[in-house]
Amino acid sequence: MKEGDVERLDLADEAKESIEEARMVLPGIQAVLGFQLIAVFNQRFEALSSPQQLLHFASLVLVALAIALVMTPAAYHRIAEPGIVSRRFIDLASRLIAAAMVPLALGLSLDIVLVVWFALESWVAGLLVGGMLLVVFATLWFAFPLRQRRSMRG
Repeated sequence: MKEGDVERLDLADEAKESIEEARMVLPGIQAVLGFQLIAVFNQRFEALSSPQQLLHFASLVLVALAIALVMTPAAYHRIAEPGIVSRRFIDLASRLIAAAMVPLALGLSLDIVLVVWFALESWVAGLLVGGMLLVVFATLWFAFPLRQRRSMRG
């Protein structure tokens, strides 16, 4: 990458970018949570074994945690730093949004484990598919960006 290919944002623009990133992720996470909640009230949910229901509950809690983490920067800014933009806020927002991807990846992967387990009646197949999905999330959401950041700094 050439020197002219990178443009630094000022604090206000960085803050807008952070909030916009959260706004882009949040509706998708909320939709997942909605479907997870609907599943609990579906008649087929009762057909799940207790371990399967607990797996779904764990996934639901992880997705709710992801929502809390994604929404925290806006709440923090509104309450702790109204009317100002600080480097502390931008760093906090970035860390919280990135942190939200961990429980989201785990929650989605657990739900895939559950779906495959229920559909194929094989918890091993569920673990394999869910594990592969977790590796894809980890690669795309963490390994790839971290590798790119290192190459940009080097």
